[in-house]
Amino acid sequence: LADNKDVAFSHTADGLLIEVTMDEVSAPVVGFKIKLKHRRRVLFIGDSITDGGWGRSGGSMKPSNERNLWDLNHLLGHGYVEMCAAHFQSTYPERDYEFLNRGISGNTLSDLRQRWQQDALDQHPDVVSILIGTNDADAFLRDTTQTAFDYEQWEQTYRQLIADLRTLNPRVRIILGTPFVAEVGKIGQAANYSERQAIVHRLSEIVKAIAADYQTTLVPYEELFMTLQTPSLRPDYWIWDGIHPTPAGHRRMVDLWIETVNEK
Repeated sequence: LADNKDVAFSHTADGLLIEVTMDEVSAPVVGFKIKLKHRRRVLFIGDSITDGGWGRSGGSMKPSNERNLWDLNHLLGHGYVEMCAAHFQSTYPERDYEFLNRGISGNTLSDLRQRWQQDALDQHPDVVSILIGTNDADAFLRDTTQTAFDYEQWEQTYRQLIADLRTLNPRVRIILGTPFVAEVGKIGQAANYSERQAIVHRLSEIVKAIAADYQTTLVPYEELFMTLQTPSLRPDYWIWDGIHPTPAGHRRMVDLWIETVNEK
């Protein structure tokens, strides 16, 4: 506001910066103009990889409305979401970005769908970054009653989430991350790892197709970790348990997110 001499009053509420400016219409009458400037709100949503224990969840599946929403030490969790926020907020303080973490540990795409209104649409984000899929593979492998993964239903559900965002805000920027898995830890040592990897890969391909159809930004996390897993490093250097990245892995996710998002 320091560079705007016409601003007489300003107030920030619910993400909107309200500026009242004075304009001399015909002295001594003074007219007031109200300008609304929306803080650019960036929402990350997904499962435990996104969660990172945000809102003092303790790593639990605690819903968003039961988490701590004021403690800035833990508000964004401790992973790639916090690192992305740190980059943009420190590099562009004049833009006053607002970042939200709505990842919940253990979530599948179906779980995301159930809380989409509260945790996505009601937040009125300008940018939405989605990473989901690894728990869908896990849930299928644990369910002995299913004989085949329903990829068609999974894709339809995912597309509906994107459609809901676009209906609410046609200008919303959507960023889709591909799910990933690594042959390390208990996950990698399990007898069903090959099947798990095949499911996750198929889901990644579906995410790519959705990104292309809706012309959204795609962040290829699956390819990233496939490239990073090399014989020169110990297997758990980037991902420690087959699903969750190490701090080094989260940092590479951040680098890829920033690089990909800035390309467009």
